[in-house]
Amino acid sequence: MQEYAPLSPPPGPGEAFARAPWHELPPGLAALIRPRIDAIVAEMVEAIRVEVVPYRRPLDSAVGRDLMESIRRALHQFAELVEHPDSPQDHHLRHFRELGRVEYRSGRTTDGIQAAFRVGARVGSRRYAEVLQAAALPPELVLPLHEAVLVHINALSNEAVAGFRAERLRSEGELKRARRTLAERLLEPPGPGADRTPPEPLAERAGWPLPRTLACLLVRPGGGRLAVPGADAGLLTAQRGNDLVLIVPLPEPGGGTRQGPAGPLDRIRTALRGRTAALGPAVAPDDAWLSLQCARAALDRRTAAGAGAGGGAGGGLSGAGLPGGEFVLAEEELGELHLLRAAPVGRLLAARVLAPLAELSRGRADRLAETLEALLMSWGRTAPEVARVLGIHPQTARRRLHRLDALFGERLADPAFRFEALLALRTRSLLGERRP
Repeated sequence: MQEYAPLSPPPGPGEAFARAPWHELPPGLAALIRPRIDAIVAEMVEAIRVEVVPYRRPLDSAVGRDLMESIRRALHQFAELVEHPDSPQDHHLRHFRELGRVEYRSGRTTDGIQAAFRVGARVGSRRYAEVLQAAALPPELVLPLHEAVLVHINALSNEAVAGFRAERLRSEGELKRARRTLAERLLEPPGPGADRTPPEPLAERAGWPLPRTLACLLVRPGGGRLAVPGADAGLLTAQRGNDLVLIVPLPEPGGGTRQGPAGPLDRIRTALRGRTAALGPAVAPDDAWLSLQCARAALDRRTAAGAGAGGGAGGGLSGAGLPGGEFVLAEEELGELHLLRAAPVGRLLAARVLAPLAELSRGRADRLAETLEALLMSWGRTAPEVARVLGIHPQTARRRLHRLDALFGERLADPAFRFEALLALRTRSLLGERRP
């Protein structure tokens, strides 16, 4: 979203009005202008409605009423300045600044405001000159009169534009706060027995259509803003320590986190420019916190692997902060992430279920552990099948299977044991531990 420089304070009367050319005009001209104000207002309104498209509204509409009131005020102010060039004008300045705010809230633009002022200035210059001529005032007054009209209309236009920009900044600030609030609500894990604020009202306030599914992207390191051309407006962002979190809507119902080249994820990957990131699985909005947890676990896993290998590759996995970055899809490794999150329990399970291996030498225990895992993962649980998985001779596999049978006995046929043993072996493998 575009940022704007802070606005300067509104000009005071000494800056905008209390100066020439009004001092060059006869104060009595004001009395000649006032009786003609209604007629000039009507002509200005008609000209503006014809020439400036956004103001082609019925006169009894809100737009028509605001237009007539502002033009009438501007003409009365001009007469005041002719009569008393040094008079306070703050009340008029506030009106036109508020007019700019109203124009922004109504969805119009500064181009329309400025065009309306220019049309009004043209009509006003012509009618004021006719007043001079009808009163037989010196023709030399025409130049300072036209200059006064230009100075006046420029000052009012600047005020309206300043109000427009101030309202835009205020609106954008409120929108940003609403989007931050929504992001925090979506990323907040549900507490025990706690009622969570429904996300729908927050999403409406933030102008963010709540999708059926979304995913959380964790960028590490997350310093600085991540600009995603063509997708920025649809993303919610939050900071979690040094990590940047992006909440990405996934429009396709029931879809995963893979999208075509035109999807937002493809644009996000391009915008990452080598930064390491993990994308959590697609979830319902109320489970966004869970998608974030999965993405964080996937990156933490790689950080640990990188640290264990001196910052380089470890176990075939890249560490965080690789020169070329890494884009991880957490949904492809949910089973492993689940085991890693419960690793302390997995160690206890391994110590109990694999206890018979603990009395063996390290090398022999490791060989039997990999044979047990191959046996549990095989379809027919035969020696030739285990041998193919491990790349060993069938006779070697047969000897190992006999040894496992001697160590574990009937438990090898127990489904509960096989399930627990496989969990223990997979957890041990993920943690890089070679024996129970």
